[in-house]
Amino acid sequence: MTFELETGGTTRHIERRGAQLFLDGRPVDVDAVKAGPAWSILVGRRSYEVFLAERAPGELIAHVNGRAVTARGGPPRFGSHRARAGGTARNAAADGPGRVAAPMPGRIAKVLVRVGDRVTAQQGLVVVEAMKMENELRSPRAGIVTEIRAAEGALVEANAVLIVIA
Repeated sequence: MTFELETGGTTRHIERRGAQLFLDGRPVDVDAVKAGPAWSILVGRRSYEVFLAERAPGELIAHVNGRAVTARGGPPRFGSHRARAGGTARNAAADGPGRVAAPMPGRIAKVLVRVGDRVTAQQGLVVVEAMKMENELRSPRAGIVTEIRAAEGALVEANAVLIVIA
């Protein structure tokens, strides 16, 4: 099984061969445990909290410590959550409005944008506090904020759409 991760303008290749994981062709020691709706992943001595949401068949958005990363390849439903009615689990579709959803239940700590703001890809939009951690959710693409469905201090459910970008 092979995946490509796009982050910071760089594409990384991840391959799983049996129980062994390879990053750009080099073996990597990884320990992953499912923790509720997330994965707790230990790579060497670094720990990551990862939430997966399916953007389209074969394409995932992985929220890694609150930062959105696009993943392509592998089976289309690898650890992902299918979009519910209204597309609440989707973060963005290339040809439709971009929806930024809460990766897990939590409290809105801060809304960083307003309706009408022009945003860039990977720009911080909203901070969600969950499991005693603050996760800054970032824009999956450039666009204009058309809806804000979150208010500071409000509690939100997993997959609730918080921001819509056109």
